[in-house]
Amino acid sequence: MKNSLIIALDFAGKDEVIKFLDQFNDEKLFLKVGMELFYQEGPKIIYEIKERGHDIFLDLKLHDIPNTVKSAMKGLARLECDLVNVHAAGGKEMMAAALEGLEAGTSSGRTRPACIAVTQLTSTSEEQMKLEQLINAPLKDSVLHYASLANAAGLDGVVCSSYEAREICDLLGDSFLTVAPGIRMKSDDVQDQKRVATPEFAKSEGVSAIVVGRSITRSENPAEQYDKFLQSWGGLHQ
Repeated sequence: MKNSLIIALDFAGKDEVIKFLDQFNDEKLFLKVGMELFYQEGPKIIYEIKERGHDIFLDLKLHDIPNTVKSAMKGLARLECDLVNVHAAGGKEMMAAALEGLEAGTSSGRTRPACIAVTQLTSTSEEQMKLEQLINAPLKDSVLHYASLANAAGLDGVVCSSYEAREICDLLGDSFLTVAPGIRMKSDDVQDQKRVATPEFAKSEGVSAIVVGRSITRSENPAEQYDKFLQSWGGLHQ
């Protein structure tokens, strides 16, 4: 999934998703299904997207006791998504349990979904982290610490902002995935994000994959806007 541009399907239901995907003809996309969509439509939306030939990042950010996360991942593995995630704040034991569940739930002969851990949300500022999470280290240090825990647990990478990706690559190697949301063109509204970056900046910092949502999904011509992001990112069509 190196050099991937992942489109976040920020829609409330299936009809909006299908209308959006129909604008891309037969092009294979990498799509993120988050809590809003999955909680409304359930596994059936995953099956329908897969039938169209697209890759899926199921973004549910699991965070619970290790046994619960293990059991949940065992079930999610049967959906045959390409990428899933947990929240690194759940700890090393929980992250390792997530992998155990994925491996147990993956059908024989299939490759288990890649699993990454959310570090600090791109909507979180350093001030907010210190005041509300009571983490007194610099935000970047918190992200690097969570990334190191995820690596020690055997995960494939992390969700981080573009601003931490270079140091994560230097610390953990280029094969450890860095998936960066909060990607905008210079002219775009940052909306509820804090640590935003352009596709060009993400590329220069060694980000493995970028996630773009409303800048594409809410544009007048999503397919055209997607191509603009691809050109700026320098990635390949999926």
